[in-house]
Amino acid sequence: MYLYHGSNVIVAKPEIRPRTRTLDFGNGFYVTSSKLQAQRWAKSVYRRRKIGNPFLSIYNFNESSLDSLDMLVFEHPDEEWLEFVVHNRKDTINSNHYDLIIGPVANDTTLTVIDDYMDGRYTQQEAIRRLLPQKLSDQYAFLTEKALAKLEFIEGQEVR
Repeated sequence: MYLYHGSNVIVAKPEIRPRTRTLDFGNGFYVTSSKLQAQRWAKSVYRRRKIGNPFLSIYNFNESSLDSLDMLVFEHPDEEWLEFVVHNRKDTINSNHYDLIIGPVANDTTLTVIDDYMDGRYTQQEAIRRLLPQKLSDQYAFLTEKALAKLEFIEGQEVR
């Protein structure tokens, strides 16, 4: 399976860097199976950092290697996913005991719903009701070196 990472540089050797912000699934290297989503990320990172160019890094990921990883998988944006994302964004959970976490990405559209839930403007049920109709891309958060070793860099492409 191909996985994609969007950034302002080509990432031939993925790393888990010290985090500078809170993320959905904790500190890790994030990719998606959606080429379009990764292209949007690349453009967004490029605009924010104002350096480099928007690039797509493409990796091969052998799904048979999933058996050797300690994983957490969220199929849908449900209550468990929402609470996990909220705790990571509040930095009140430690995701480090997983090698890989897979689930929906909290994108620009969902962030307002999640923020409103975190601020108490929505109940959990209302937040989930607003999230379910959205077609959310997936994200794979590689949280350990063991998991990162399963990614094989294929190539980098500039995003137009």
